[in-house]
Amino acid sequence: MYQILTLNKISATGLDRLPADQYAHGNEIAQPDAIMVRSASMHEMALDPNTVAIARAGAGVNNIPVDACSEQGVVVFNTPGANANAVKELVLCALLLTSRKIVPAIDWCKTLKGEGDAVGKLVEKGKSAFTGPEIKGKTLGVVGLGAIGILVANAAKSLGMRVYGYDPYLSVDAAWSLSRDIKHATSLDDIFANCDYITVHVPLTDETRGLVCKDSIAKMKDGVRILNFARGDLVNSADILEALRSGKVAAYATDFPSDELIGESGVIAIPHLGASTPESEDNCAAMAADELRDYLEEGIIRNSVNFPNVSLPRSAETRICLIHRNVPSMLNQITATLTEKNVNIDNMINKSKKAFAYTAIDTNDAIDDDTLAALGAIEGIVRVRVIR
Repeated sequence: MYQILTLNKISATGLDRLPADQYAHGNEIAQPDAIMVRSASMHEMALDPNTVAIARAGAGVNNIPVDACSEQGVVVFNTPGANANAVKELVLCALLLTSRKIVPAIDWCKTLKGEGDAVGKLVEKGKSAFTGPEIKGKTLGVVGLGAIGILVANAAKSLGMRVYGYDPYLSVDAAWSLSRDIKHATSLDDIFANCDYITVHVPLTDETRGLVCKDSIAKMKDGVRILNFARGDLVNSADILEALRSGKVAAYATDFPSDELIGESGVIAIPHLGASTPESEDNCAAMAADELRDYLEEGIIRNSVNFPNVSLPRSAETRICLIHRNVPSMLNQITATLTEKNVNIDNMINKSKKAFAYTAIDTNDAIDDDTLAALGAIEGIVRVRVIR
């Protein structure tokens, strides 16, 4: 019986994909084989030695100590694309909110309460303060063409916008999904110089932190509208506020409020609602559950952020799963050890990702504790697991 610890409320749609006769799950599991989490922070959490995997029901893994997990041989999964449509819809909403001054208009309308029959005349008199442009015919720059960015780009094009897309790491599969009408930007400067609206959809790294800042804003068109529904620190808050006050930036919509942004003129601060739809929560939970099942039952890795994707059809009764450092002669040592223990290899696969690698070996021979101990004693081996 596999034990799954849930650190947040996980959609029943996902949990129902874990067969009740093989899995137990809940928030009080003491020695979990795996963990399912949404937003709960795990940075101060000590992992049980039994834990071999963590599935994040969402795309970002900032709440998980990924490097520490790698050192302990814990595979961290995320669910890319499962919440993409939900985020796309909110981004499209933000395009309209930043254009038509809808939020301040609604707030102003509330001040007319109690004016009685005069409301109609006051509305006609005051509405001119909230005029704004249509998005049709304007140019949108999409920075990052992953699951969300592609949906945003294609949808904006269907709404009549001209769209520039920039992603130096665009995958072949993603390229097939992108409308041929999207203009390929060769650099960020190409986006900055040509776009009336800019939306960012890239992960937060040392390279992307502060992507929108004083220097990049200076390269943008006057009156540009900026949308950030990826990560708060992609945009330098102090610089965006300065640009709003000067009029260089007309509006800034973000799903990541901070104390300095809330209440500022031109800022539309949304309380991290990008994936807050029942459909998104169901999709993320279902994908996370499937990832855990594949890994726990078959040793298959899909959508891991710290280990390579590995898929090998079972060809024997027993599968040995080894997580190890990506160093020379590791495979030679593994195969030599199995040969010494009279274990025949029916099939195997090895893939690496940066400093770590994963090897799966199928065999019909018996694997005893002595063999497992010998494999675990190889320098650079982080974890040995057997699936029967």
